Amino acid sequence: MITSPGESSTRRPPVTVLGLGPMGRALASAFLAAGHPVTVWNRTPGKEGDLPGKGAVAAASVEDAVHAGHVIVACLIDYDALRATLGPARASWEDRRLVNLTSGEPAQARETAQWASARRIAYLDGAVLTPAPAIGTPSAAVLLSGAHDVHRDVQGTMAALGGTSVHLGDDPGRAAAYEMALLDVFATSVNGIVHAFALASAEGIAPERFAAFATGIGGLLPEMITRFAEQIQAGRFPGERSTIASAASGIRHVVNTATSHGIDVGMLTAARRTLDRAVADGHGPEGLARLTTVLHPAGRP
Repeated sequence: MITSPGESSTRRPPVTVLGLGPMGRALASAFLAAGHPVTVWNRTPGKEGDLPGKGAVAAASVEDAVHAGHVIVACLIDYDALRATLGPARASWEDRRLVNLTSGEPAQARETAQWASARRIAYLDGAVLTPAPAIGTPSAAVLLSGAHDVHRDVQGTMAALGGTSVHLGDDPGRAAAYEMALLDVFATSVNGIVHAFALASAEGIAPERFAAFATGIGGLLPEMITRFAEQIQAGRFPGERSTIASAASGIRHVVNTATSHGIDVGMLTAARRTLDRAVADGHGPEGLARLTTVLHPAGRP
């Protein structure tokens, strides 16, 4: 726990939250509920909501906000906004720790860590994997990455967010890497779901009747993800359950059906292209996890 000279080690360190979108407000509320003095700041005034009523102090400037906290938690729109906000600020970072929960790319996280190091800012990057209402509850999940000593200093404070908090090591881009890969799962899954509803609707299938069967498909995914991970790790892709060749045949029928109704098939065409390439490379009899190596430019997972 970070303490100021003369400050009792039992007092929870003051926290500043930069950025008051829904997630930023949820973070500030969780720190307040855990007994931390909280200062908040947002580029656009008036976003504090009910936080002042809960005890938060709205800073007049980003410099005042940084000076008020020992742990500075940023949750802005992107990494450019973070640097644009803190770069011109005349704020002392001595005995302060910056935890950046702004969403972005792994390369941006690493660049920002270098930017922070050049300014002698003790920096930790992170990613929030759960929606704002989960913050402060047992279902919250936060990933952190960066210097171990910075994580050690803020670990107790970040526990206020509830649930699971995992430090992934020294690489400041690791949390963002996990977040991007997980968002990949979410984005493509949602796209697949809405596309399937569009296709079902075009064929006259009522949404609620289709959903009864589609949820069964969704139930297959957790086991499939675990099995794929084991096969990718082992480098073995048995086609005992399904093969790339059969998937390539099936997706052509889906593309043809959707096209007949004028439904966009861009995502399906990309998937079919990967399957066809795998078949052309001789992987048709293998299992679908093999597609990971087909997609990777170096031919490996």
